[in-house]
Amino acid sequence: MLAEVAAGCCDGAMTLRDACADLLLGGHCVGCARPGRPLCPDCDAALPTGAEERRPSPCPPGLARTVSAAAYDGTARALVLGLKEHRMQPLVPTLGRLLAIAVREALRDRTGPVVLVPVPSRPGVVRSRGLDTTWAVTVAATRRLRVDDADVSAARLLRTRAGLVDQSGLDAEGRAANLAGSLTVPAVLLRRLARRVPRCRIVVCDDVITTGATAREAQRALEAVGLEVAAIASVAATARRFAPVGIS
Repeated sequence: MLAEVAAGCCDGAMTLRDACADLLLGGHCVGCARPGRPLCPDCDAALPTGAEERRPSPCPPGLARTVSAAAYDGTARALVLGLKEHRMQPLVPTLGRLLAIAVREALRDRTGPVVLVPVPSRPGVVRSRGLDTTWAVTVAATRRLRVDDADVSAARLLRTRAGLVDQSGLDAEGRAANLAGSLTVPAVLLRRLARRVPRCRIVVCDDVITTGATAREAQRALEAVGLEVAAIASVAATARRFAPVGIS
C-alpha cells in the first residue's frame, strides 16, 4: 500500500514538473507531444533495449557488420531529428544510450581496446547547427559503455575532403559517387591514436544508416591507414532499405 502511494506521489510530482517545464519553456515530448520534457518517461521506456544486425539492400561490397538499435521511424526518428534539426541537446544522452546498445551488440564476444570513430559532418553543417551531433552522441555512448568497465574511447579520426555535397535527395549510386574518396585520416591523428592506444579495433559510429555508402567510405579511409574496422554501429537504420540478415 505504501509503495503504491509513493508511486502515485512520484507520478504526480513528475506530471507537475512536466507541466511547469511546458509553461516556462514551451517544451514537449518528441515522441508523443506530451507537454514537458523533450522525452517523456513513457516514450523513453518504450525505446529498444537491444540491437539488431541489419544490412543495406543493396549492400556496398565489403561493408563491415552493421548493427543498429532501432528502425528509423517513430520515436527514434524524432530523437535524431530533434537533435540534428532542432538542436535539442538534452536528447544527446538518450541517443548515446541507443548507440551504446548497438556498439555492445556489435562487439559481443570480442575483447580488447575499442575506439569509437564518428562519421564526420561537413564543417559548414557543424557551424550551422552549433554542434557536431554525431560526435556528441558518440561521446555519450562512450561514457555509457565505460560504466560497464568497457575498454572504450572515442576519437575524431576522420576528416572530410573538399567537394562533398549534401547527401539528401541522392540515391544509393549518387551517394556512393559523392562519397568516393571524400574521407581521410590525417597522419597526425593516426600518430596520436597510436601513442594513446597502440592496438585497438575501430567501430564506426553514425546516427542513421541508409544506403551504407557513408559507412563504407569511412571504413575504407580507416582501413587505408591500417586500422581494423570491427563493425558499423548506429542509433537507427532506415527500415525500408534494409532486409533481415541472410535474406537477399
